[in-house]
Amino acid sequence: MSDALADGYDLVVFDLDGVIYLIDKPIEGAAEAVERLRGAGTAVAYATNNASRRAGDVAALLTGMGVPAAADEVLTSAGAAAAMLAGRLPAGAPVLVVGAEALRAEVRDAGLTPVERLDDEPAAVVQGYGPDVGWKILAEASLAVRAGALWMATNTDRTLPSPRGPLPGNGSLVSVLRTALNREPDVVVGKPAPALFETAASKSGARRPLVVGDRLDTDIEGAVGAGMDSLLVLTGVSGPADLLAAPPSRRPAYVAADLSGLFGPAEAARVPAGTAELGGWRLADGRLSGAGAAVDALRLLTGFVWDGGKPQAGSDEAGKLLGEWLG
Repeated sequence: MSDALADGYDLVVFDLDGVIYLIDKPIEGAAEAVERLRGAGTAVAYATNNASRRAGDVAALLTGMGVPAAADEVLTSAGAAAAMLAGRLPAGAPVLVVGAEALRAEVRDAGLTPVERLDDEPAAVVQGYGPDVGWKILAEASLAVRAGALWMATNTDRTLPSPRGPLPGNGSLVSVLRTALNREPDVVVGKPAPALFETAASKSGARRPLVVGDRLDTDIEGAVGAGMDSLLVLTGVSGPADLLAAPPSRRPAYVAADLSGLFGPAEAARVPAGTAELGGWRLADGRLSGAGAAVDALRLLTGFVWDGGKPQAGSDEAGKLLGEWLG
């Protein structure tokens, strides 16, 4: 892995959905990428906003897909939320749980009491993704928050990536309560809050971590907030149009089509500034022309647009890409 992008870092923190797998299917090359990092002595961690699985379950799922993982390498928003609640509430306090059994188990293991009704006088409501969340539990949560309970969301991802396309995520369910209550959650635990990344770095003793994600609004923004470099891979939610329009708080240092970008030269994935030629593509007077890999054209255009440029097509192939990315 001489001179590879990953060589410059002592820890790689992977998001899961859209980076390592889609729902329950591994993304091509993910297992090989993790194995290659481990073989080079680079520490690996996994940080996920999905609160429907516990760390041990996630590790088992990954291992079953051929991606080696241990439970202590996995950080979930469910575990982080339960730990935060345990630090704020007295032992045994009732907590109304909106989400999957994994979130209830985390709350229970944190020394708190999971409940499902306003009549149980919950001190807090914790809301995480669960495929079976419905109106009844959302109604109880709404009533509990109105009665004064702390409202904590594990994350606010609007969608989940899947092989069939984006599906409603916890953020969409949080929006139901946001609309009903006309206010925001008191606390949002997961990305883009930097806590998961900071915990991963602290646990491994890393001094130079790299975050790899597929979402600008969670993974990349969280990395920027934590002061960490990040690599956006185009295998999940955020696409070229999102990248080109990204504000400074959501701008990755690197962009690659997939995880193979970890093992090429860093400059082959870096978003360039003030560059006129890249991978067979050229920018002259704001006009893109040439031919080559689409991801190289994207990186070239991204640096230009982030510097305030307004690109135009200088060839038919460039015109097709600009039409797809800019409309």
